Amino acid sequence: MFSEIPAYWTYSQQENAPCFVFAHGAGAPMDSPFMAYFAEAIAALGVNVMRFEFPYMDQRRHSGKKRHPDRQPKLLECWEHMVQRIHAQQKVIVGGKSMGGRMATLLAANDSLPANVCGVACLGYPFYAAGKRDKPRIEHLLTLTTPTCIVQGTRDSLGNKHYVQDYSLSPAIKIHWLAEADHDLVPSKRSGFSKEVYWQQAASWVAHFCHEA
Repeated sequence: MFSEIPAYWTYSQQENAPCFVFAHGAGAPMDSPFMAYFAEAIAALGVNVMRFEFPYMDQRRHSGKKRHPDRQPKLLECWEHMVQRIHAQQKVIVGGKSMGGRMATLLAANDSLPANVCGVACLGYPFYAAGKRDKPRIEHLLTLTTPTCIVQGTRDSLGNKHYVQDYSLSPAIKIHWLAEADHDLVPSKRSGFSKEVYWQQAASWVAHFCHEA
């Protein structure tokens, strides 16, 4: 089944560039405006980017019917398969948008990553489910040893700064905050910033991390 999942590459012009395996969130496919922008922007900064779709999203694309995300074991199995497709000598960073990034951290926490995977990069991390701030999903983030970069909006409905800053997260995790930005890293009008500025800054942080991890 997983062998049928296509990988969509956006290549940089840099020789021996690191590879960022970039997974989508729960509700939008790998070619959503968000995913397409970051793939292009990160590639322009010297990183090869590989996007893929989890089985449920691939099925939704072909059937046209909305489907709920697969269960966690299946998502992680798909992640493992996609990482194994990359040449063992290539430096790899795994991560993604929201759910895709969370699954990458779970994969890293389970010690299921190949030796050439050097880090995890997440855009808009879902620290808790919508409306469930009292039930944070952070247990594995307390002891995570894989270097991890998270770009987060301070008013993210799934992890705003007011709550997240009090978590005792692993020192391997660095969070870059975007003031007044939401789960899609879009700033409020009162912030005085534009989406374009924030998204470019986020892409820069991820690309820098991919080079330095």
